[in-house]
Amino acid sequence: MAQSLEALTRRMTGMKGIRGVVHTMKTLSVINAAPYEHAAQAVEAYHATILTGLHAFLSQAGALDALAPDVAAQVYVVFGTDHGLCGNYNEALAQHVKTRVGTAPVTILCVGAQMADALADQHLDVDAVFFPPASVDGIGRMANLLTQKLDEIRQGISPKDVSVSLAYFARSAAGTRDAEIKALLPLDAVLIAQMQTKPWASRSLPYFSMAPAALFQALLRGHLFASLFRAAAEALVTENAARLALMQQAEQSVDERLDALLSETRTVRQNDITTELLDVIIGFEALKKRKPKTTIDP
Repeated sequence: MAQSLEALTRRMTGMKGIRGVVHTMKTLSVINAAPYEHAAQAVEAYHATILTGLHAFLSQAGALDALAPDVAAQVYVVFGTDHGLCGNYNEALAQHVKTRVGTAPVTILCVGAQMADALADQHLDVDAVFFPPASVDGIGRMANLLTQKLDEIRQGISPKDVSVSLAYFARSAAGTRDAEIKALLPLDAVLIAQMQTKPWASRSLPYFSMAPAALFQALLRGHLFASLFRAAAEALVTENAARLALMQQAEQSVDERLDALLSETRTVRQNDITTELLDVIIGFEALKKRKPKTTIDP
């Protein structure tokens, strides 16, 4: 059914407004991703310092009896989003976590209320929900809250009997996003062995005055904080990348629809002009036929 010129004009105006919103969201995704990426890179320097301190501690402390072969509790920290407009971001990650967890009893700390709903759809119970950061400044706050919550869980059971894993979307080498589950605690036995056997590259031997157990727990807490900060920043980068990709697709779809509406508008306008011209011609011909002939007397 052909639409009127006024209706087509209104639809074009609405589509142009939608395109403006989509373009704004695409621009914001590009702008927001850069600070989160810089934050992810910046925390690496802090994390490297923590690992250097752990190396110094292990090089002097000798054998470390901090790894338990059997864990009594498994904790997953899942990083989702509440900002929307990024497709099935939460649902895909929740499904990946469900595949990894299976039916084993776990404690889940969730970032984002929508992520909690997605996990509930996978029949996974969430023990605590944290608000996702709205800016780069909020990443440190959230990482600190998560670290405190993990400390409470570890103190309630035993630091040696808790396994902590992080679930988030990370960037792949191909430029896409991949759901990643990274084991955080217990510390990797290979990493510990390498740090214990690796020579200390300095003329000065490391020295510490704190009790070994307290120092190790402080270094472990710094490792937790840096890893949580890095995962949160990486998740925010991939979230904005996913939103950017969807906004680019939406912008292309809107442009195609605008082109179709413009073509249809031109056709309707041309038909209206043709109809008006035909009405004028038909009216003129009708007047010519009705006009009486004038007779000239000899």
